[in-house]
Amino acid sequence: MNLHEYQGKELLNSFGVRIQRGIVASTPVEAVAAAEKLTADTGTSWWVIKAQIHAGGRGKAGGIKIVNNIDELKIQAKNLFGKKLITHQTGPQGKEVKRLYLEETCDIAKEFYLSCLVDRSSSKIAFISSTEGGVNIEDAAKNNPEKVVTTKINLSKTVNETDIKKIIQPFGLSEKSKKQAFNLIQSIYRILIDKDASLIEVNPLILTKGDDLLCLDAKINFDDNALYRHPDIVSLKDPNEEDPIETEARKHDLAYIKLDGKIGCMVNGAGLAMATMDIIKLYGSKPANFLDVGGGASKEKVSSAFKIILSDKNVDGVLINIFGGIMRCDVLAQGVVEAAKETNLSVPLVVRLAGTNVELGKQILKKSNLKIISANNLADAAKKIIEVTK
Repeated sequence: MNLHEYQGKELLNSFGVRIQRGIVASTPVEAVAAAEKLTADTGTSWWVIKAQIHAGGRGKAGGIKIVNNIDELKIQAKNLFGKKLITHQTGPQGKEVKRLYLEETCDIAKEFYLSCLVDRSSSKIAFISSTEGGVNIEDAAKNNPEKVVTTKINLSKTVNETDIKKIIQPFGLSEKSKKQAFNLIQSIYRILIDKDASLIEVNPLILTKGDDLLCLDAKINFDDNALYRHPDIVSLKDPNEEDPIETEARKHDLAYIKLDGKIGCMVNGAGLAMATMDIIKLYGSKPANFLDVGGGASKEKVSSAFKIILSDKNVDGVLINIFGGIMRCDVLAQGVVEAAKETNLSVPLVVRLAGTNVELGKQILKKSNLKIISANNLADAAKKIIEVTK
């Protein structure tokens, strides 16, 4: 689960991290009111307008504007609301702007990069720090690897002083800002541990001309498997930022991820699902989704999964690949037949069944009078679905 920038900053601030003062707005009228309040509270005559979407690269896509009068603010706010920002992370479809975050401006002396994340390869917590703030850290690591420092620490209640010195060493801070950096590192670490975050990224972390550290941006991701422990975090979820098909799949406890291909896939077991997608690619097409229906799925769950696949307008055909162990082939067949009739199936359907009650499952499909193409094995199934969707 991801947060918007303004939500991430509010969470950081609740743990004692210094941020700019800002107000979120959902309409152009609210944006004007937010700017006027910021001026009344801070005396600022300049405002930063930031589009709130779950993607990086907003600045390059025209999603961040700096203005110094209300008339210009009205124009920019009106232009941004409803605009689809296309960045390197959104894909060509872009993401619609439904919220703006207005902040006071600040005097920037230096820009840094700082992140904290779970490093699964080492089973440690990794801090990444760099003087190359405000840019894509992957580009910095590629072009100037000597300027990117990774510090891996063992899991503990706090970060020790030696490790903090390693983390902030590239920044070249004064004694005043070092103290702020120590508190910042501890706060970020506490959020990661206490809230089951998987990534906290501050880019840029700035040093002001007054020698203070401020988090100018914030990206926070959480471990979906731990959200049941954090209803406060779940309450921050923005359904507008999620694919509606994936949202529907979660309601039925289905492991579904939308992809950009045209072959819909229904498989039981994550490993078999990955193999199915691989073989579709091998034979020259692309999967439209990852979908693991699970081991003990009911007829109703299978039916829901089939309807979800067909709700994707990019799907030109469906491949069902089931190896029945706990999952019985007859239950799968009943669910598919039910869903196919309810949705008036209009795309080719290839089915490969093996395992428990396979013959009964095949009989159910045959008696349904649906136009189902049977396959003997996975390779045969992939070839057949690709052939009929050319």
